[in-house]
Amino acid sequence: MNNWLKKVSYTRIIALSFLVVILIGSVLLTLPVSSRDRSMTPFADAVFTATSATCVTGLVVRDTGTYWSVFGQLVILGMIQIGGLGFMTIISMFSIFMKRKISLSERRLLMQSAGNMRLSGMVKLVKQIVKGTAVFELAGSVLLAIRFVPKFGFARGVYYAVFHSVSAFCNAGFDLMGGFQSFTAYEGDVLVNLTLMVLITSGGLGFLVWNEIYTKGRKFGEYSLHAKLVLVTTLFLFAVGTGGFLIFESNGNLADDPFPKKLLSAAFMSVTTRTAGFNTMDLTGLSQAGTLLAMVLMFIGGSPGSTAGGVKTTTVAVVLFAMVNMSRGREDVTIFKKRLEDSVVKHAAVIVFVYLTGVLIAGMIMGALETKGITEIMFEIISAAGTVGLSKGITQTLSDASKLILIVMMYGGRIGGLSLLMVFREKAKEAPVRRPTEKILIG
Repeated sequence: MNNWLKKVSYTRIIALSFLVVILIGSVLLTLPVSSRDRSMTPFADAVFTATSATCVTGLVVRDTGTYWSVFGQLVILGMIQIGGLGFMTIISMFSIFMKRKISLSERRLLMQSAGNMRLSGMVKLVKQIVKGTAVFELAGSVLLAIRFVPKFGFARGVYYAVFHSVSAFCNAGFDLMGGFQSFTAYEGDVLVNLTLMVLITSGGLGFLVWNEIYTKGRKFGEYSLHAKLVLVTTLFLFAVGTGGFLIFESNGNLADDPFPKKLLSAAFMSVTTRTAGFNTMDLTGLSQAGTLLAMVLMFIGGSPGSTAGGVKTTTVAVVLFAMVNMSRGREDVTIFKKRLEDSVVKHAAVIVFVYLTGVLIAGMIMGALETKGITEIMFEIISAAGTVGLSKGITQTLSDASKLILIVMMYGGRIGGLSLLMVFREKAKEAPVRRPTEKILIG
């Protein structure tokens, strides 16, 4: 195992691990026992569902609550949990449980999988991730059960509570409500909305940020630059999203609602577009401005090392700070009195460019294949690339070729667009000497 790890890049191993989970899940979902009517599910639909679950996206071609049996739903839930935590975290958890020593190569792989910046303390971090996940998902299950048990009965209510708690914390967006309605029936329910919002936000912050919040509490000045940037950017996006949806949808989806319900719906929409995939609004009725705002938030996504996808909060923040600093004639990018390395700024810019390029290429291909409007198509593509799962209701009607494009977008969105490119190329050898420089005109 260790010799194999040394020969294969960590990025490729992580990408391969997701493919293995998707393949196993696809086979299980094709079995008659996975569907309610005990029929074989077409492999293409099974692959799409398995990819969406493992990449914690939430786009579906079969209604999760009515098409899949309990066995099929549990398979989906298992893939959501593995995809949310990361395959290597799950493997390491079992290694710790079996009291097996984790090798240095495996620690390096785990470090990259979990989004950690230091090799030391990886075993401790895995334990904290597992414990923290259990606490959040259990607390979410208890709170959701308060609402679901009286409505669906004890067994079904508890099952629904656990399923949706895991789905929310892992930012997956799969639901069992049936009829592709998500949580539209709970638009004004404060308990359900707030519980889901806390779970989604907690899962999207990232495991490293959890650790700092737990160990440093209110001492914000002692937080790392990464944690500060994640928390401030997340709060900023939440405020902008809430305000935006409140304004744009006040004469549309929210026109007939009292202000408290409008505010709750706008806040939920702001959170869920950041890769969660649940919805309480009718997305087909979103205004043009609301649709564009949703697409921007979906593109950004959550934070690094979390259960969320997208280009990530820190990536966008770094690019924006670089733009502001360059407009002021400053060479260095400084955030919270810390100077960023040039490589970080370049990396962030490349990631944004890769995602934009992928979305535009996918949009042009699907635009040629489908008769749907370009707005609906781009909404679907950005939702897939950001592993969000929100849809304007066209997923089930797409051709197999378009579904394949969405599968690639979901997969690339989960492992990272740049990481997907790195999987297919060997690391270039550095030139023995540095080449001479020359200036060109830009802008």
